[in-house]
Amino acid sequence: MMEPIPGTMRAVIAEGSGGPDVLKVVERPVPQPGEGEILVRVRAAGVNRPDVIQRQGGYPPPPGAPDILGLELAGEVVGSDPNANRFPLGARIMALVAGGAYADYAVVHESNALPVPDGLSFEEAGAIPETYFTVWTNVFDRGGLKPGETLLIHGGTSGIGTTAIQLAKAFGATVIATAGSPEKCEACRRLGADTAVNYRTEDFVAVVKETTGGRGADVILDMVGGDYIPRNHEAAAQDGRIVQIAFLKGSKVELDFRRLMLKRLTHTGSTLRSRSVAEKAVIAQALETHVLPLLEQDRCKPVMDSTFSLDEVAKAHARMDGGEHIGKIVLRL
Repeated sequence: MMEPIPGTMRAVIAEGSGGPDVLKVVERPVPQPGEGEILVRVRAAGVNRPDVIQRQGGYPPPPGAPDILGLELAGEVVGSDPNANRFPLGARIMALVAGGAYADYAVVHESNALPVPDGLSFEEAGAIPETYFTVWTNVFDRGGLKPGETLLIHGGTSGIGTTAIQLAKAFGATVIATAGSPEKCEACRRLGADTAVNYRTEDFVAVVKETTGGRGADVILDMVGGDYIPRNHEAAAQDGRIVQIAFLKGSKVELDFRRLMLKRLTHTGSTLRSRSVAEKAVIAQALETHVLPLLEQDRCKPVMDSTFSLDEVAKAHARMDGGEHIGKIVLRL
């Protein structure tokens, strides 16, 4: 029997901006589903780098999104708008949201939700949407990665990185990943990376050139920015595609564009959070078609670093701030 829906719920907001200590668990009204939306009893919520940047004051919610943190969740459908009929009550779903996942309840447009594959826990399912949506749209859609091509992934042990390694290998690509320690490089290799580069002791440009016979990487997924941008242009193959998804080392750099012209490079990028419900629905449909079968067959799965209770949200963010995690950090509710 489904539990009754209360009038209020626990939710996490940032009181001011700063370190993990600004995160507070507060009481908020349970949201009501709007047109095409479902109400979800959240059981797990992934912790992502954009959550950290929002906490620090650098990534405000888009118009219409709640100030409650969290971009991905997994849970059970407990209510819906009359026009939302994709998922029955009690269905186990995982979903991408523009905010609001760090809470006992959240509303989700039904087109931005996916069924949880059999065999996955809610914690594992809560680690999927943000990274899988991001990797699919950037590596396979914008980057156009094809079987037999080489993908260079920066930050190979991040949630994005561990997902990109597995999906690229599942679709027949050669993978080179960068990471910051021998242990993290070994983790990349265990996930399927053909080559792992310790960026603290090795030059990733030289390693890419060496392992590809001088050709370079066909697609580069970069969340670092800064001085990596010109080095990515150097490491890219002729007609290579560089996809920018974040700027951990800064978004401003002096750049000589001659290499981009001579190599016929494409340097593109995207953000996910501000995209419309309809745009996210297209990505969700692609994942349902191409990726859910891989999850069901255990050919890829979320790499779990650690889980924390909602009351331990500051500890979860401190874990991410420390940079030692491998895979996803998840809140359980």
